Amino acid sequence: MLSEANLFCALAAAIAGLLIGSFLNVCIYRIPRDLSVIRPRSFCPECGKPVAWYDNIPLLSFSLLKGRCRHCGKSIGVRYPLVELTTALLFGLTVARFGWNQNGLKWCVFEAIMTVLFWTDLEERLLVDEFTLGGSALGLIFAFFIKVPGDLGDMLLPSAGVRWQSLFEAFAGAFALTVPLAAIGFIWGRVTKREVLGMGDVKLLPCIGLFLGLELGIQTLLLGSLLGAFLGGIYIFIMKKKAREYELPLGSFYCAVAAITPLFIKF
Repeated sequence: MLSEANLFCALAAAIAGLLIGSFLNVCIYRIPRDLSVIRPRSFCPECGKPVAWYDNIPLLSFSLLKGRCRHCGKSIGVRYPLVELTTALLFGLTVARFGWNQNGLKWCVFEAIMTVLFWTDLEERLLVDEFTLGGSALGLIFAFFIKVPGDLGDMLLPSAGVRWQSLFEAFAGAFALTVPLAAIGFIWGRVTKREVLGMGDVKLLPCIGLFLGLELGIQTLLLGSLLGAFLGGIYIFIMKKKAREYELPLGSFYCAVAAITPLFIKF
């Protein structure tokens, strides 16, 4: 049961998530296209007209405009309100669980990174360096100050101190998620003469490992792979795609599982 103070913090985080989600939408659209996320201000992708501030209020403006541009009448992608809503929910739930503190901040940052990468991979089949490599750098910084989940560091380095145990757990997660899978993907790609694992996925995995650690990182990898194979197989069957030619956005499945892991897994 949330206290009144914790409920207020969770609601404040959800509101912050709405605003940040609006910015994440800018990143999702512009970064894969090598556009600045700062200038120019928001514009309609169809007609190029600038979006006024009153048409850029998270969720509300989309509802009032009935999902269409005020100028050209073209449909606004449903991704925009979805990103705002999911970011608000993720931030609110994260702060409700961890509190308004460094741990809550760490996982909110992680949720934002996973949200952007989920959508860029789904829409553009791109896992952008700004969030994979940048996310890895942030994960390493957080690992220095906040204990990474897992007991391996404590078991192998019992007298090293929490900070070094945390860093060991982070590096173990990054290594275990990245190196074996990259090697398998490379070998299998040479055998089948097609790209099995993209470089974007290889850059995404250490980011997840640095935040989640070894145990949760492996769980995320396995569940994301199973989910991708299952749902991807269903989509290929229903849409009558050619399995050998269809590029499955596997990174999106990893990101989706990774994003909800801190909320539901005990550590």
